[in-house]
Amino acid sequence: MKSKKKRKKIPPELIAARIANRELERQTLGDGFHSRTRAKRSRKLYTRKAKHRNHPLD
Repeated sequence: MKSKKKRKKIPPELIAARIANRELERQTLGDGFHSRTRAKRSRKLYTRKAKHRNHPLD
């Protein structure tokens, strides 16, 4: 039988740093979802929704 791997414990300093980073991010950007990879909509992105048809990038 295979033995289970032991999980490494995350140090409390790292957990505190992650929480502080998230709080700082929420203060600067606000609540809700914010894209990290695409700040600008691509011209090649196709959508059939009427509200996007006359977009300035088209």
